[in-house]
Amino acid sequence: MAAGEPWTGEDQEHNDRCHARWLASVNRSTAQPDHRDEWYDAQCGGCRFWIPLSGELGQDYGACSNPASSFDGRVRFEHDGCEGFVLRADGSFG
Repeated sequence: MAAGEPWTGEDQEHNDRCHARWLASVNRSTAQPDHRDEWYDAQCGGCRFWIPLSGELGQDYGACSNPASSFDGRVRFEHDGCEGFVLRADGSFG
């Protein structure tokens, strides 16, 4: 990116570093042995309060806007989840 140009978020190295760093804060990893089956249907990307980021990072990440969640105002991985999950009325994901 040239000096003075607006940031677009389309820097692959930067995005890869963010992805690795942000995965460290996942609440419910499917790789954990105690991951419960019902959590597969209650992932952030299917919550009515999940707002996807724009650009490439928005394919996997969004902001939580649920005032009942401890993650309100934080960037979350679309496959993460929490106790404040609310299913989208249309059943969409992402």
